Amino acid sequence: MASLSIRKLDDETLSRLRIRAAKHGVSMEEEARPVIKDAVSAPDRLGDRALRIFGAKHGVDLELSERTPHEPLDLSG
Repeated sequence: MASLSIRKLDDETLSRLRIRAAKHGVSMEEEARPVIKDAVSAPDRLGDRALRIFGAKHGVDLELSERTPHEPLDLSG
């Protein structure tokens, strides 16, 4: 696996990373890996996100009422 060194990281960012890593009980390097991976990953597609939120295990079966045909609107004015 490749390695990455980050230079010129400001003190505040480094401090926040250190605190975040401590809260999760991991090293700063381990904390930074998923942050970087998430930042460069392809964004979720809307359909994929909808399936994750409303997919089969989260869905509700709805019983829709019968619809009757109707005449189209007259837009000839």
